[in-house]
Amino acid sequence: MTATGELKIKTKEECRWDCVSLGEVMLRLDPGDVRIHTAREFKVWEGGGEYNVARGLRRCFGQRTAIVTALADNPVGRLVEDLMLQGGVDLSHVKWVKYDAVGREARNGLNFTERGYGVRAALGCSDRGHTAVSQLKPGEIDWEEIFGAEGARWFHTGGIFCALSETTPSVAREAMEAAQRHGAIVSYDLNYRESLWKTIGGRERAREVNRSLAPFVDVMIGNEEDFTAALGFEVEGLDEHHSKLDVENFRRMIEEATKTFPNFKVVATTLRNAKTASINDWAAVCYVEGELFRSTTRENLEIFDRVGGGDSFASGLIYGFLEQKGAQWAVECGAAHGALAMTTPGDTTMATLAEVERVMKGGAARVAR
Repeated sequence: MTATGELKIKTKEECRWDCVSLGEVMLRLDPGDVRIHTAREFKVWEGGGEYNVARGLRRCFGQRTAIVTALADNPVGRLVEDLMLQGGVDLSHVKWVKYDAVGREARNGLNFTERGYGVRAALGCSDRGHTAVSQLKPGEIDWEEIFGAEGARWFHTGGIFCALSETTPSVAREAMEAAQRHGAIVSYDLNYRESLWKTIGGRERAREVNRSLAPFVDVMIGNEEDFTAALGFEVEGLDEHHSKLDVENFRRMIEEATKTFPNFKVVATTLRNAKTASINDWAAVCYVEGELFRSTTRENLEIFDRVGGGDSFASGLIYGFLEQKGAQWAVECGAAHGALAMTTPGDTTMATLAEVERVMKGGAARVAR
C-alpha cells in the first residue's frame, strides 16, 4: 500500500480494479445545433455523472474500471450497453432487470441536452423517473465480492445517484462502508441537481442526505455551488448565478467543512466563470492537509459542450492520486482534462493522455501533423 499525503492507496497488484463507480447510466439524446423542442433527429451517447468518471479513467488514462448500475433489459438498455462497451468500462457488475414491455415496473433513463451557445444557456430535460437503478436496495449488490474478493483501489459515487430514490442513499452507504472496510479510497461528487431534489424536499433534503454520507468520504468533490446547496456551507463572494468565486473565501469554507468532517483528506472543486454559454473562465483547486493547490486559470475557454466537464475533472484528479503524482499535478491534470472534454460533444471524454499532458504544459492549439 502506498500513500499520497493522507491517502493510503492500495497497489495495482493487490486489486482487480483501479476504480469502481456506482451510479445511473442514461441514454443522452443530443439535438446538435438546434433546440430540443424543434429537433427532428438526435445523436445518442451514454452518460451519467458517476459513470463518466469511470469511463474517463479507462479511455483517457488507461485505468481498469468497472461500473455498478442497473438497466431494464430492453432494446434501449442494450443500446446503452453497446455504447458502454465502446467506452471500455467493465460491465460484469451491471444488474439487468426484467422489462415488463411498457415500463410500469422499471425503465431506462433518458436525458435530452442542448449544448447552449452565446447568451442561450445549455438546457437539460431528463426523463428518468422509476428507472431500474433507482430501485436498487441494500443487499442486492455483492460488495464483498467487489471490494474483498476482486479488490478495488478507489470507489466513486455521488449526489446524483443518491437523489434518485429513497433507497439509493442506503445503497451508496453500504458500498462506501464496504470499500473502506477493504482499504479502498472513497470519493464522492456532490453534483447538486435542483431538478432531482425539488419534489422530494429540495435543498434541505439534499443536505440531509449528503451530510449523512459525508463521514464515509475520503475525497469530496464538487463545484462552487455544490458545497452550499448540497452540504450547507455558505460561501461569501459567490454571486446569484454561481459564476465566480473568490479563492480565499473558498479556502475558508473548506476549512470549515474539514472541521465538520475531519475524515475529508482531499477536497476539490472546479471554478467556472460563465461569461456566456460558449465562453467560460475555467480553473480548479484542491485542498490537502491544510494546503490549497490551484490549477492554471484558462480565461475565455471556448466551450463546445459543457456537460461532463466536472466529471472529467474528477477523473483526471483521481488519476493523479492513483499514480502518486501529488496534489498539484492531480489538480492540473483534472482541470486540463475537464477543459478538453468540453471541446467535444457528449458527456464523456474524447481526449487522450498525451493531449491532457500537452495542455497541462501550456501547449497551443496548432494543428498536430
